Amino acid sequence: MPVTCVVGLQWGDEAKGKIVDLLTEQHEIVVRYQGGSNAGHTVVFGGESFKLSLIPSGIFRPKVQCVIAGGVVLNPKSLLAEIDQLTQRKIRVAENLIISDRAHVVFPWHIEEDRLLDPLCGDSEAIGTTMRGIGPCYRDKVGRSTAVRFGDLYRDGFRQRIEQIVEAKRRILAGLGAKGDEFQLDAAAIADEYAGYAARLAAHVADTTAFLLNAVEANRPILFEGAQGALLDIDHGTFPYVTSSNSSGVGASPGSGVPGRHITKVIGIIKAYTTRVGGGPFPTEQDNATGQHIRDRGNEYGTVTKRPRRCGWFDAVAARYTARLSGVDVLAVMLLDVLDEMPEIKICTSYELDGKRITDFPSHVDDVRRVVPVYETLPGWRQSTVAVRRMADLPENAKKYLARIGELLARPVAIVSVGPDREQTILA
Repeated sequence: MPVTCVVGLQWGDEAKGKIVDLLTEQHEIVVRYQGGSNAGHTVVFGGESFKLSLIPSGIFRPKVQCVIAGGVVLNPKSLLAEIDQLTQRKIRVAENLIISDRAHVVFPWHIEEDRLLDPLCGDSEAIGTTMRGIGPCYRDKVGRSTAVRFGDLYRDGFRQRIEQIVEAKRRILAGLGAKGDEFQLDAAAIADEYAGYAARLAAHVADTTAFLLNAVEANRPILFEGAQGALLDIDHGTFPYVTSSNSSGVGASPGSGVPGRHITKVIGIIKAYTTRVGGGPFPTEQDNATGQHIRDRGNEYGTVTKRPRRCGWFDAVAARYTARLSGVDVLAVMLLDVLDEMPEIKICTSYELDGKRITDFPSHVDDVRRVVPVYETLPGWRQSTVAVRRMADLPENAKKYLARIGELLARPVAIVSVGPDREQTILA
């Protein structure tokens, strides 16, 4: 049975949620394996729009089991708010969601650390934190001594553990400049609050590693849902302008506990153009009327943060790198309709660095900042694609554009999206 991984190949926001929702019909289990409430996935169907951060996009299929795996950092307050919103809109969650007892927990001190640390890193170019405590929680996970996993909330020593951590965090936050009249840590109140969250979520908690290993051995079809995008990978992205987890395809195995050899297909999600939020290099950025046209047509504002996204031409050098990194088999090209009105469209096919032509994505952020994109210009199609449902019915220039992307990335285009709704999807 298929075990599929869906991963974004750019700087996030590639519309992965739509493809996960679509592919869920062919799978019994959908797994979110990394990231936290800093992610934002949007699913549109039946004229309604749903925005998710922690819950896998498969939640809209009643017979599908959704798993939040151990690689995720979990803010239980945010998760419960998401569950409540879905329940109010008649989406069944109770029996369909499993939460790993290994997932690390975001606490108030993590959010405060985010707020205090960001200005200390310099104001020339922001790394792009969402101020949701994700990075500090991952930092504690690696540091271990002040980390709390979700299963710990149900142990007898939980309150004592919170008291010990609060004492340490008070000193750390004071050193970072926290003022007592602005932010205080009350160990008893925090323990009470999180015990309440734990009580509400108790029915969902399980050893998801064992659950998923049993599932693959039973040949159950599983879909892995990545968050953010591969160029934001902590190890392989444009460091330090990255997220705090392995957001490329290589993160699926450590995040879920399922060995990579079980994954039989990887689908790389790309926009028909490129966007980025926050600081960091962006070789094909168009800080001009072209970029604004893409932003307006594509509604390029963050699902979670509402920040306007930086927009530019498709970067085949970067996407080819992340397709190779993530072991991508086929491509899904999203938001093709955003380019419908463009008279001509450019694709970055290589870079120039220090006078040399290169096709490999540089490993150091300073070199990415210095590259000059080399463009190939293709004619636009100047007609609407939003009602097209077959690849053969796309305008000829749109088909040529997609074919060129597939050629440059050395992967076939298997899915094309021409609008936000489930129905606005073309399968090759």
